[in-house]
Amino acid sequence: MNNSKIYFVLFSLLIFAVLSSCNTDYQPKPKAYFRIDFPEKTYRKLDSIYPYSFNIPTYAIVTPDYYSPNEKDWINIVFPEFNGQLHLSYKKIEGNLVEYMEDSRTMAYKHIPKASYIENRVIINPESKVYGLIYEINGMGVASPYQFFVTDSASHFLRGALYFNMIPNNDSLAPVIDFLKEDIENLILSLEWK
Repeated sequence: MNNSKIYFVLFSLLIFAVLSSCNTDYQPKPKAYFRIDFPEKTYRKLDSIYPYSFNIPTYAIVTPDYYSPNEKDWINIVFPEFNGQLHLSYKKIEGNLVEYMEDSRTMAYKHIPKASYIENRVIINPESKVYGLIYEINGMGVASPYQFFVTDSASHFLRGALYFNMIPNNDSLAPVIDFLKEDIENLILSLEWK
């Protein structure tokens, strides 16, 4: 067999292989995300040396805020399963409530460049003397999608901010954010000042 016939046969086999591998029924696979198994929602009371107490999920761990060692009432509620944490900073009010409220607003609105919108919700619980504001910060690259502050308007001020220890992609984190929002709102509803 001469070279031209060998090339023709090889070329024909190649064309046949390409054409037979093409499937007209091909459909692209939809985008998929990792499956997240959420734990059962059960709570325990955090009642210790702090000037506040509230319910936290049993799957959370409380740690001191190591970045602010001079602030003994600042803590982190760590969610190891989700690689996230809720930073809580407490301040005693000494005629500076407006300053603390403005600082909280400023911290929430620093996310405007990455936020698609910020939704505010008022907190009013006169039985426990808990008043405040929740900031739901929506947007794919927002570092802290959920923040709040609460106060009794006379002595206590507590600010919280949810962070994840990863590059923010809040579209894929949305189920986790929604799951943890319930826990944070339970914390707020169960808050008692000491």
